[in-house]
Amino acid sequence: MKQMSFSALALACAAPWLSSASYAQAETVDNVERITVYGRQNQVVMNSGLATKSDMSLMETPAAVVIVDEELITTQGAGNLQDLLRNISGVTQAGNNYGIGDNIVIRGLGANYTYDGMYGGAGLGNTFNPTRSLTNVESVEVLKGPATGLYGMGSAGGVINLIEKKPQFEANHEFTAEVGQWDTYSLALDTTAGLTENLAYRLVAKSARSDGYREIGTDRDEIYGSLKYQFDDSQDLMLSVAYIKDAIAVDSIGHPIRIYNADSVGGKTAGEVSWEDLINDPNGIGVQLTDEQRQQLANSLSSDDGLTPYAFGHAGIISPMAKDNEGEELRFKLTHNLFLTDNLFLNQQLQYRDYQSGFARQTGAYNYVYWDRRGTINADPRAPLVVDDVLYPFAARRQEYRKVDADETSWQYFADLRYDFQIGNIDNELLVNANYENRNIRFKQYSIYDADKVIKNKAGEQIYQGRLPYIFDIRKPNWAQGQFSDYDPLLTSNYDKKVSAWGVGIQHVGYFGYGVTSRIGVAFNDISQSYQHFGVDSRYSASRAQPTPEAGTSDDGITYNLGLTYMPSDDLSFFVNHSKGRTAYSILGSVKGDGQDRLDSESISNDLGMRFKAFDDQMLASLVLFKSSRTNLQYSNKDYEAGVSAPGIPQYYYDGSEDTSGVELDLNAHLNDQWSVNLNGVYQDARDKKDPNSGSFDTRQKGVPYVTASAWVTYGAQWFNLSSPLSISLGAKYVDERSTNSSSFGIPDGYVASYTVVDAAIGYDTDDWRVQLNVNNLFNEAYYEKAMFLGGMPGEERNAKLTFSYRL
Repeated sequence: MKQMSFSALALACAAPWLSSASYAQAETVDNVERITVYGRQNQVVMNSGLATKSDMSLMETPAAVVIVDEELITTQGAGNLQDLLRNISGVTQAGNNYGIGDNIVIRGLGANYTYDGMYGGAGLGNTFNPTRSLTNVESVEVLKGPATGLYGMGSAGGVINLIEKKPQFEANHEFTAEVGQWDTYSLALDTTAGLTENLAYRLVAKSARSDGYREIGTDRDEIYGSLKYQFDDSQDLMLSVAYIKDAIAVDSIGHPIRIYNADSVGGKTAGEVSWEDLINDPNGIGVQLTDEQRQQLANSLSSDDGLTPYAFGHAGIISPMAKDNEGEELRFKLTHNLFLTDNLFLNQQLQYRDYQSGFARQTGAYNYVYWDRRGTINADPRAPLVVDDVLYPFAARRQEYRKVDADETSWQYFADLRYDFQIGNIDNELLVNANYENRNIRFKQYSIYDADKVIKNKAGEQIYQGRLPYIFDIRKPNWAQGQFSDYDPLLTSNYDKKVSAWGVGIQHVGYFGYGVTSRIGVAFNDISQSYQHFGVDSRYSASRAQPTPEAGTSDDGITYNLGLTYMPSDDLSFFVNHSKGRTAYSILGSVKGDGQDRLDSESISNDLGMRFKAFDDQMLASLVLFKSSRTNLQYSNKDYEAGVSAPGIPQYYYDGSEDTSGVELDLNAHLNDQWSVNLNGVYQDARDKKDPNSGSFDTRQKGVPYVTASAWVTYGAQWFNLSSPLSISLGAKYVDERSTNSSSFGIPDGYVASYTVVDAAIGYDTDDWRVQLNVNNLFNEAYYEKAMFLGGMPGEERNAKLTFSYRL
């Protein structure tokens, strides 16, 4: 049987994901050495039952799991979760994220965020997605594929779990200062020690400021405190609290793609078309341009208009009237570990989280050039702007600013009871778990518009027109003056949404000998939702102006996981995994009740993989073939007509899907005392198959590249007679082109170009202090970091950051 000492088993089972750093405290497990990754031995090879809440080594685990440890985070100078994406295959920025928060996808599908396995904000759109700091994070662990049975209501892509720093009884105090370009600076404190023989504390605090590249600045203050009380060898209790307050400038647009549709001029690209090709609408419906204006419009075209973002340097369409995304997060968590017997262990966690968010951002500003839309050329306002007979070819039309105030409170409880036993020669682990979570979301939104927004009542009378001035030139915007409230805002959203879920599950892990390991789990979960609409401005929507009573809906179902691993040798393993998950179809969506609501969303994931280790367990590589899908998605029946269709004609079908298939490679190695290497890459084809009646059916998912690849290599040696090693790191990241296609906006072939960025670092670390210089984008590559909605977010130019830490 896989017997373990108490200290090792406690670390393996606790809370509910095991961190590499915490595990390093257990020096022996039945006299087998366990040392963290980038120490002498790669810990993730030896014991990594993290994602599966088991004692399986990663070589035995039939699931796709990737771990980024503190050493790599520190060496790369990563400050937030987005900085770490380069180290995890298949994890990328989502398209259409409006520049707010992390909004990350795994294998092209949504991701769940957790802190030590507890809810950390996810599935709630742009409003509730903070940019997660790594200040109190010692490692990041990613489980790919649905994990509903182990972690409650989750997303289809998988779980991104941030392991937070814990109290240690051995005193350790560290002060850190950072300085960098764009007036970037920060001060941080990390202190931990034992207060008594049974009580230890940890306090982590950081204050950071930056004007940011392109003046997309950040202000962040955060403090984390925790107390751990060790009752005896069989029981401990930890109370932790986190408070984060930040303000992050929001660029919703980046550099937009000018809306030029080649199909409207016989397939001629913007580089091929002449002014004579840009004919006016023959029926006189669209905007009618003079010959001189058509020439002016043609002369404004760049060869890649309609395809790639229009690059206009450091400028951005961020009005001074916009308000930073100001977030405030408060978390309390209680963690309890109890050994009932040597083989029976209970872990419980209770968490309260409140996240408030508020901002004013520009969410619409489209530069229309030429488009035959539904048989009409340049139908106003989807047309070039002409004011007083003057053409403005770079105007931004259909502007909208949104002011949001939102608050989400959540409670979550997890209980995991694990029993280890032996039947014959088969070692077994049996895990029984239960979970409950409740989220209460209060959301309010106001909008203001330019004159393109006209609202009429049923009698055809105009009751509203936007008052914002037109932006005549996106390259040199003429901004509106005054405050948001000066432009007749409309209340456009006003509701309260509640989502609660509970589940129970059971998981069995079997060690059958001959290199065969299995993991089988099944769970039942129930998701209930309620929605109450409090009324909006009647000019915006007369039908929704009046409040409506609270309506509710619920759905439940079974999820499962089936996995099998075969190890023909200690250094080679093969695994297969099949899992099913489920979550609420839309966390923020309205609910009608009375059986009119969509069923919960489901997901399926299949993995076929191999792992290989070498160099005395200093290198671990994995190769995984996968197919992941979000299934049972709703779309409209084109043959349905309200009040006309026969009773047997359904209004909706529920067999739409989002599918991603591909292959992933991850390699981590600490080859010797001098060399360490991290490599990863993925080929993935993420497809939108939600609506076969749509022009976007079976097209690429926005923002998800076919190929990403990254490398980070560190070499350390005692040069120049230094008392400690000097380490030099070099990294490269390649991201393939990403689709921004939008048939509904006339750019079905839009994309953001591929890029390669090279980064470097040099560091010197002694017993008492550490200094490190990171240089990002070493060769000053011009590129787009994110695929936005109809555009791209410019990546940072070459920049440097200097970090100094002092330890007591």
